[in-house]
Amino acid sequence: MPHSHPVLPLVAVASLGGTISMTPSDAAGGVVPTLDATQLARSVPGLSDVATIRTASLRQLPSASLGYDDLMAALAWAEQQIEEGASGVVLTQGTDTLEETAFLLDLFWKSPAPLVITGAMRAPQAAGADGPANLLAAVRTACHPDSTGRGVLVVMNDTAHYARWVSKSDALAVQAFASLDGGAAARLVEGRPTFFHARPVRAQSLPRPVRDWPKVALVSAVLGDDGELAEMAVRGGYEAVVIAAQGAGHVSFGFAQRIGELTSQVPVVIASRAAAGSTASQTYGYVGAEIDLARRGAHLAGWLSGLKSRLLVSALLATGTAPAELGDALANWSKLTRQ
Repeated sequence: MPHSHPVLPLVAVASLGGTISMTPSDAAGGVVPTLDATQLARSVPGLSDVATIRTASLRQLPSASLGYDDLMAALAWAEQQIEEGASGVVLTQGTDTLEETAFLLDLFWKSPAPLVITGAMRAPQAAGADGPANLLAAVRTACHPDSTGRGVLVVMNDTAHYARWVSKSDALAVQAFASLDGGAAARLVEGRPTFFHARPVRAQSLPRPVRDWPKVALVSAVLGDDGELAEMAVRGGYEAVVIAAQGAGHVSFGFAQRIGELTSQVPVVIASRAAAGSTASQTYGYVGAEIDLARRGAHLAGWLSGLKSRLLVSALLATGTAPAELGDALANWSKLTRQ
């Protein structure tokens, strides 16, 4: 009797641009995004043995130029693929904003099916190009049963990360991504993702935006800083300000005074500018420390970085959360997603 071939899972792969798609341009003097999703998929040895691939090219941009509308379009496309029978979805993009796009998409991703984001640190023509291996690992993760119910995952360098915890920790190295607080979600061993945690308790996904995306400023507190930039942002029409504060959520005396004035005008969120760790809530009581800033009306971001706090505040405002309700929404979302 003839041998029957196993039915492969369907994985939808879309490209947004980035280093993984870049080829040299004499006119530009460096690499620029040119390869589409079909070309990327064809460049991966063994990919057709893992899954049936459906491709689409949604954008051809360096990731710093991706915007909210681009990502909402990618989200709608990904949801449609799941509705049409895909086991999982993979998006390829540049790594510069990958931690941000992953987190933003995770806020809205409703399906238990995996949405995996990957990219490359080396362009396709470079010796040791990592794009094909990353795309293969992403597809393997997207169609693996253990990946369901985990929200958006970032897969790079044979390691899977939760969007909630991942950050780009190196500008150029192949091992560019880390999850310093939550830990990596999984490692791929012999082509299979091995997950280290039980499925996390995920917050209820956000509804679609009902208004234009707001301008939310992210301001780093630095030595000798009195908070003038934060004040200028509010004067310039920003609807909220996230402060990447020193240590566990601390700013100077002068900055603290400005925060007290700003909280009567817009929501102010205090995150830590450190690479890892949470803001404190009841340790330091001096002027400019977390207890003082909370008394002045600021919201503490907890484990959320400044980058992710800004995205969450932006998404909450865009989906209709009133500024007065923002503190409760921030606290609720953080509590529900803590692993």
